[in-house]
Amino acid sequence: MPNAERDKLWERFATAKVYDLSHPLGQQMPVSPNHPGFRLALLRRHGDRVRADGGSAANELMVLGGHSGTHLDALFHVSHNGLLFGGANAAEAQQGGMFRLLGAETIDPILCRGVMLDIPAALGIETLDPGAPITIQDLQAALTRQKIDIRKGDAVLVRSGWPKYWQDTEKFVGLTGGAPGINQDAAVWLARQGIRITGAETIAYEWIPPGQGHALLPVHKVFLVDHGIHIIEVLDLSELARDQVSEFFFIVTPLKITGATGVPVRPLAVIAA
Repeated sequence: MPNAERDKLWERFATAKVYDLSHPLGQQMPVSPNHPGFRLALLRRHGDRVRADGGSAANELMVLGGHSGTHLDALFHVSHNGLLFGGANAAEAQQGGMFRLLGAETIDPILCRGVMLDIPAALGIETLDPGAPITIQDLQAALTRQKIDIRKGDAVLVRSGWPKYWQDTEKFVGLTGGAPGINQDAAVWLARQGIRITGAETIAYEWIPPGQGHALLPVHKVFLVDHGIHIIEVLDLSELARDQVSEFFFIVTPLKITGATGVPVRPLAVIAA
């Protein structure tokens, strides 16, 4: 590529608007009951050690699960009938206390076209009800309303309005009242569009009916086991919805943590200024 063309691309990104689609990691944030939470402790404080020139430094210890906050699921996070994506034996793959394939370190940086499907807007409401299923018809209604399509290789992010309850841990997790999410049929339909990755705003990328809790996760099976499609959970698509941004350049670069079943991420949506 000629230097002039590279410079133009650089200039375009330098003036682009960037949307941060993640929640901050913190000790009080909602976490799935299936996963450990997040803890941070200062190990060295300013003044514990002062250098000869008066300088001082602080540092911390963080303890967290790979599925804390806004995070991406590696493909071996879920198995079905003892098998992982591609037919690998889950029991054999985890021998020795660490997975030897399909871990977070195998996930390439993802840069692609992204679309946000605003389901509440398509239904004429602010936020989906607890335990509300998102159907194929709901996804198609959002596409029609927003005048966009889904293309092979896309990142498809599904909005439910659930960040409204971020400060209400019990409601956000949905163990009793349920949480909105696409149902199994909608997951199959979406996977068949040939998408590269998908994400949702809830603690689990699932339709959680009231009272069911996280006992069954069929949508995880559809994406991770059947189709090899990564999932991002606990997104915040509020600003995209506010600005009515439906199509964007999507960026997510997972940390290369060897053998991790999931990893916190900071996804970005970028649009031209």
